[in-house]
Amino acid sequence: QEQLVESGGGLVHPGGSLRISCASSGFTLEHYAIYWSRQVPGKEREGVSCIGSNGRTYYSDSVKGRFALSRDNAKSTVYLQMDRLKPEDTAVYYCGTDGPDCSGYAYPGPIFDYEGQGTQVIVSS
Repeated sequence: QEQLVESGGGLVHPGGSLRISCASSGFTLEHYAIYWSRQVPGKEREGVSCIGSNGRTYYSDSVKGRFALSRDNAKSTVYLQMDRLKPEDTAVYYCGTDGPDCSGYAYPGPIFDYEGQGTQVIVSS
């Protein structure tokens, strides 16, 4: 079954770090861009970042300088390293893809060919 699976979420104190992962099964991520978006109950989905199949990265202003994307094509996994976390980063984080290129970091809407079920990140003291 072709799918994306997020992992690595959890509870972290403000100022702390967390690395979440997006892994594919049933297909390889090498030729796909991966978008990360996040959502809080009652609010719209917010685009966070995107890494293209060429490695080019895009970040929202709210996370630029604190979050960093990387990809390991051999493991078909994309990582989002999140540093200096803030309570407002609390959300369910989703990864998704609709092709090889990013159209910036913004969440393009429910058009993904593949999207994971999400991983919860809670930033709280």
